[in-house]
Amino acid sequence: MNIHDLLTEETIFLPLESGGKEDVIRRMVEGLQKTGAVTDAESYVQAVLTREQSSSTGIGFGVAIPHGKSSGVARAGLAFARMAEPTEWESLDDQPVSIVFLIAVPAENVGNEHLQILVALSRKLIHEEFRNSLLQAKTPAEVTEVLKSI
Repeated sequence: MNIHDLLTEETIFLPLESGGKEDVIRRMVEGLQKTGAVTDAESYVQAVLTREQSSSTGIGFGVAIPHGKSSGVARAGLAFARMAEPTEWESLDDQPVSIVFLIAVPAENVGNEHLQILVALSRKLIHEEFRNSLLQAKTPAEVTEVLKSI
């Protein structure tokens, strides 16, 4: 599986204005719904928000990777947002986030596919150069190009 193949222009937000964590999640889910990856937006949003309540998906370095288990997801999808302004996410390092990846996978595939995407992203996101490339990307095509290095 290629991470960059999961993204589409509808799921890349450059920049995303935010009204907070829930607003960011809802707007990114709208993009995934437009692609057909999410079929029941509200059920998926609630799954992601429930996951956030158990522990923050703000992993540090200004990055969050929200995700959730839901039958409202028809097929694997990924959304990316570069925030217009750093957004509070209750991150592990207590810092706001500027980069958000939202992972959507069908409930029945969640163990395998979800972990593969999460591990692949996490391995790259610890590198400052990779994060900086995402922060500097001006177009969806540039974001996709950066993600091809995964």
